[in-house]
Amino acid sequence: MGDRIAAAAYVSDDATDAALRGGLSEFLGSLQIRRGGIRAAAKVMEQTISPRVLIVDVSGVDDQLGELDALAAVCAPDTKVLVIGERQDLAFYREITRHLGVDEYLAKPLTRDNASTLIGPYMAGVEPERASVRGGRVIAVCGVRGGVGATTVAINLALQIADSTHGHVALLDLHLRGGQMATMLGITPVAGLRNALERPGDADALLFERLAIPVSDRVRLLAADEGFETDPAPTAAGIAHLLALLCQRFNAIVIDMPMPPSPTERQALLLARHALLVLGPDVGSLHNVELMRRMLASLIGGGRTMTVLNRYGAAGALKRDLIKEGLGTEPDIIIPDLPKPLNRAANLGRAALRDSPVLQRALAPLTQEIAGVALRRKGGLLRRVFGR
Repeated sequence: MGDRIAAAAYVSDDATDAALRGGLSEFLGSLQIRRGGIRAAAKVMEQTISPRVLIVDVSGVDDQLGELDALAAVCAPDTKVLVIGERQDLAFYREITRHLGVDEYLAKPLTRDNASTLIGPYMAGVEPERASVRGGRVIAVCGVRGGVGATTVAINLALQIADSTHGHVALLDLHLRGGQMATMLGITPVAGLRNALERPGDADALLFERLAIPVSDRVRLLAADEGFETDPAPTAAGIAHLLALLCQRFNAIVIDMPMPPSPTERQALLLARHALLVLGPDVGSLHNVELMRRMLASLIGGGRTMTVLNRYGAAGALKRDLIKEGLGTEPDIIIPDLPKPLNRAANLGRAALRDSPVLQRALAPLTQEIAGVALRRKGGLLRRVFGR
């Protein structure tokens, strides 16, 4: 019998392994990730003390209930058992959590967000809080420097989330001076966003309904067009109030963030479920991305941050091996250089997503990570129960 380890995971595929490593990055020093699934876990547990947290993959196992029952027999009663699998029926979830002592079940495909949100608290020694009300999730899109295409990513991601989930999505441009979202979409902002962010006591749901301009049937834009001679002074309370109202109305809120954010604007990052670091294939981006990573890790944790390499393959750009060396890992999402469709879309005031299948495919993994769209099958009820 050996010393008890903090946590172990037994997985059966590369995608699940990557999701755990990405979503639980701050816990990798105390988490052992191995291959073999639940059967390998049971064999190890027969010979050693079970860890405080045990994550097992039951994919591809015929008698999943029997294997879980056998695992329970060799696990310490205080071990937190978290199960990953392909089944999405509610009866299975109830059976294993109510009668077999499983603490949590996560249906595949496992995302970094689910790993961070549902497994991370167990790793930290506390059970995750259960949301008492439904609300939209906040996605902060952060360009590591000017000109990397963060606004383009934000606009097209919002539209793809709406198209894929049929949910309601808000686009929020926090660049109160010089913001480009409205221009790129051929929209003229209405006055009022600055005042609402500066004086939240004057803002209510009806005001935000007026400020939200339709982009499509299920996407709305909130933006300002303040002059460069002005000095907007949004407050943290104003940003928090705005996002609280938007989370009641929309399933997702995609924010185009000023970078680096002011102390006030960091309030939006504190409320973000996901933070996307958009970088270009250049030395300047690689220099800034690590600074941004550290800032975001201190605010929301590393498991909620993803790197999006935009304009990959542009003329004169860095090659992939140099980008990987600079980042210390592969980018999470890679979007190729698409000058013709993007420039044409910007000049026409419409989203490039509608005319570029290449962009649609490049954004698809990001949309799945954020919205869990691969789960929108017959198991819809189970998807809501599991909070994904």
